[in-house]
Amino acid sequence: MRRDTTFQFGLPRFAGAMRTIILLTLGIWVVIILLWAVNRPLAVAIVGLGQLNPAAFIHGAIWQLLTFPFIHVDPTHVLFALLGVYFLGGPVQDRIRSRGFVELYIVSSILAGGVGVLLSLTGRIGAGPAFGAGCAANAIVMVFYLLNRGTSIMMFPLPFQIPVLWVVVGIGGIELAYFILTGFSLFYLVQLLGIGSGYVWYTFMWRRSMLGTLETKIGGMRNGYYRWKRRRAAKKFQVYMRKHEHDPKQIFDEYGNFKPPEEKDKKDGGGPGGWVN
Repeated sequence: MRRDTTFQFGLPRFAGAMRTIILLTLGIWVVIILLWAVNRPLAVAIVGLGQLNPAAFIHGAIWQLLTFPFIHVDPTHVLFALLGVYFLGGPVQDRIRSRGFVELYIVSSILAGGVGVLLSLTGRIGAGPAFGAGCAANAIVMVFYLLNRGTSIMMFPLPFQIPVLWVVVGIGGIELAYFILTGFSLFYLVQLLGIGSGYVWYTFMWRRSMLGTLETKIGGMRNGYYRWKRRRAAKKFQVYMRKHEHDPKQIFDEYGNFKPPEEKDKKDGGGPGGWVN
């Protein structure tokens, strides 16, 4: 059966991990811009430490895999990247919750940045640094598609519906074109890899974690059933003890478990371990 629904964008709730990430990114950008005005060398140093630079990374700057998504300088770059995180990140966060959204944002950036650095070691592609939230935004686009397959969206001001798959293909095509036109730069390579890292996160992490959650619930239900059987058997045994003129309270506690024996009743004063039901 054909599955096709229309998803029309309103204003997503500005809440949860998405809000924290956007505000943190904007705060870092404002600090960089202010420092650029009053102390430009310091601003350049912060950008240099935070952006992903293959040469610095292989010499120990491993933190750059975590920091480069939060580094921006160009106002239009930070604006469009965070608009993508907001408009598509809102519906995605509603499905995967705040914790899943943080995992998606961080893991996709690390995967794309790590693969980009490895490819840059060939010396043929991946020149220059990488920075900005575009990588994570592209991963969010991919996860939005995987959560809403067959859905068409209406994006203002376009008066017609666009299948989400076309949006993913269009973004991938634009990133690929800029990657070629910039001489195979690391910046656009990482953003292009962001689409793939979103797919990897959805396939191997989020779906597996959902399966693990389901298995945990099933295990809890099974354990609850066994506890119920134990309580039922204990009640039956208490009835048996009463019929034979024994007081069950001397043997069982209020939960139906055997009471521990007195130390004086144990052979040789008992062992070092406690009583186990």
